Amino acid sequence: MTRLTPVAKLRVPLGGQEIELQQLDHVAGGMSLLRTRIREKSRFTVFDIDPQTAQAWGDALLRWAQTQPKD
Repeated sequence: MTRLTPVAKLRVPLGGQEIELQQLDHVAGGMSLLRTRIREKSRFTVFDIDPQTAQAWGDALLRWAQTQPKD
């Protein structure tokens, strides 16, 4: 059995996709994972990542965002 804890919910303005982040914990213990759930109309993409991958992905997103012009 697993426990899901909401972390964030986002909507992409241009494509309308919904991005939901949840912490996934197994009741038996072990490493927490970050579940990323992307919904495009009726299609879902779901994947679980470890803390190190989440850190690397987040850093890459921030680096990219910081190079973009501000509105």
